[in-house]
Amino acid sequence: MAAIDSTATGLIPDPECALSQGRWVKLICGASNQDLPAIADLCAVFGAAGVHCVDVAADPAVVRAARQGFGWLAAQGLPVPWLMVSLSDGADAHFRKAWFDPKFCPADCSRPCERVCPAGAITSHLGILANRCYGCGRCLPACPRGLIQEHEHRLDADEIATSLAELRPDAIEIHTAPGRAEAFESVVSALASSAVPLRRLAVSCGLEGHGLTPPHLSWELWQRHHCLRRHRFRPLWQLDGRPMSGDVGSGTARAAVSLWRAMQPLAPPGPLQLAGGTNASTLSLLSWEERPAGIAFGGMARRLLMPLLLSAQDRGETLRESPQDWKKALDLAVSLVQPWLDRPLAGNSC
Repeated sequence: MAAIDSTATGLIPDPECALSQGRWVKLICGASNQDLPAIADLCAVFGAAGVHCVDVAADPAVVRAARQGFGWLAAQGLPVPWLMVSLSDGADAHFRKAWFDPKFCPADCSRPCERVCPAGAITSHLGILANRCYGCGRCLPACPRGLIQEHEHRLDADEIATSLAELRPDAIEIHTAPGRAEAFESVVSALASSAVPLRRLAVSCGLEGHGLTPPHLSWELWQRHHCLRRHRFRPLWQLDGRPMSGDVGSGTARAAVSLWRAMQPLAPPGPLQLAGGTNASTLSLLSWEERPAGIAFGGMARRLLMPLLLSAQDRGETLRESPQDWKKALDLAVSLVQPWLDRPLAGNSC
């Protein structure tokens, strides 16, 4: 069993306190990610690094894998993050998987799809490994023959109440889009009917791909706010600056910060969290006085550990069973998470 460096994990505030302090950190494992060994390790590594919440697919096997990682944390005497599961009120890029038939792929193809896939989900002979694909879509334009398709992968509204009663998460995230207020209401009603207590109900939406301006996005979020109030859910607003692109560069981080700045005076009550394009550059773009509730790391966090995860899987091990790889993975996770945990307080010590 890998050892834990207590100096790297430290004492972290509870999730609600972290939201009020602007120190909240969430790991997004991916709404379509079903790589179970990787999910268990990601939950363990980033939990040890101090994240307050882990967001996973609304899938029983995925939730079991996440809880396996959480159980390992508890056995080490470390805090266990909230478990959040992701839903959508309609078609959404986060809830898709890529697919192609490898028999139609020419033998002489240079396979640019493999090079651009951040999840290592594309292989020479098997095509796309569905359990690893989390739907980023980078392979779609990369294929020179246009062979790659996308398939939707999400729960329908009539499945939600039953699934939630089985999964029993701490929190839910709903991905929404303009014009879907009625569909959003349907999802929230299903959540309410399940009677599963939720600490927060996160709502994820952004400008990109929707043709919105900040005032239009504000209007959409206020509609969602009224719905949440009727059902007595506590909101958390996830501002999706540049969806599924956090490992690209500092430009995506600027998009996330710019959206937060534009929405801060316009958004409904509740914490405003950065997401979508967030990476190691994000914090440096904020002044000391600027206090978003926190940040969600998705694509970058997963890609950061992917070589170590795949290496351990190739050996038939988990990162938790490999002291050397565990230390490397924890150091990488801490380098991303710790700067947010160390943010100076702005008057609220909880």
